[in-house]
Amino acid sequence: MTAVKEIQIEVVYATPETQRIFTVSVSSGSTIETAIDRSGVLEVFPEIDLMKQKVGIFSKQKKLSDSVADGDRIEIYRPLLIDPKEARRRRATCVKKQT
Repeated sequence: MTAVKEIQIEVVYATPETQRIFTVSVSSGSTIETAIDRSGVLEVFPEIDLMKQKVGIFSKQKKLSDSVADGDRIEIYRPLLIDPKEARRRRATCVKKQT
């Protein structure tokens, strides 16, 4: 019988005001969803909706059912407030008005 190995991972979430990093131990082969649940991030930030928000590991989008590896940093992404193309248009308009 083999022993279940514990691994260390981080779960990170940022708002415009703050960034929090939660370090947690999980069993090898655990899913991203399990790691997020064990981290406590959902209690600190109740506005997180994992059914709507995307997650990733080291800036690469992943599924909640994907496995984590030792040393992974799970990131929970906030929804965009404005479309990036629209933000560029607004900045360009401001620059034109200033000249």
